[in-house]
Amino acid sequence: MLPLFDENPTARKPFVTWALIAISVGLYLVANAGGGIHRVDLLTADASRQLPDDLQFSLEWAAVPCEIMQQRPLRSSEVAATYYETGDPQACDPSASDAAVFPEKRVLLAVISSMFLHGGLVHLGLNMLFLWVFGNNVEDRLGHVGFGLFYLSAGVVATGIYVLSAPDSTVAILGASGAVAGVMGSYLVWYPDAPIRTLVFLILVDIRARWFLIAWFGLQFFTWTGPGAWIAHVAGFVFGVVAGRFFRKLLPRLRGRVGQRVLPWDETGGAGHGPYPHLDEVWNEPHHDHYHQ
Repeated sequence: MLPLFDENPTARKPFVTWALIAISVGLYLVANAGGGIHRVDLLTADASRQLPDDLQFSLEWAAVPCEIMQQRPLRSSEVAATYYETGDPQACDPSASDAAVFPEKRVLLAVISSMFLHGGLVHLGLNMLFLWVFGNNVEDRLGHVGFGLFYLSAGVVATGIYVLSAPDSTVAILGASGAVAGVMGSYLVWYPDAPIRTLVFLILVDIRARWFLIAWFGLQFFTWTGPGAWIAHVAGFVFGVVAGRFFRKLLPRLRGRVGQRVLPWDETGGAGHGPYPHLDEVWNEPHHDHYHQ
């Protein structure tokens, strides 16, 4: 299933969503064009080899579980064991004392920068498509600053859970998947009935957001999208659901405290324009707001 767009009105332009997409696309182009890449020669067991530009970029800017757990950049021997010698994805060696490949790397800041890096066009395209479809309404509800903080928080939580699940991994973590999954989780709580125009086996159909997102979540346990990637997807999604339920109760109260009129929670988009376009024609069953207080 491939989502193309949702029919869910908004009241403001999703500037932060657009900026996140632009930054991710720009960094992908930089990484694959070799721009700003340090030329690194890695001494392996048999020879001195030059790391490919895209791998250098990833190792310099992406999060690596071993680095986070050990609080220091990867050593040359660990990189060599991972990518050249034995191909061991869990080559973390706490006793390694040789030189670091990127000694100036800030391993905790890399948790943030890794959210904007991607390993290929398909990886980039899918993440940005899902962010494009679901991000605007979440940004509309939280506001620009709130959405930016929420997006980064979802990515940090997803990365943190993955790191705890694979503390010895020396493979760089790439992608916005965990953060985007958080956006999707909150969308499920806030707009379960929104029509999602979806491409299913070359056929365009409208699917309720709840069924699309629940199906996507379930598929994470049965699809292979990289070493342990499903863990980050699931962690980000669950974070989004939990945060979504929390904000659903909190936001009306905050608006009431600043003197704004407290309205019932509106599941038809931040603009509050009434029912979804064509909702009665697509589904006849009503949906009741079980969270309204």
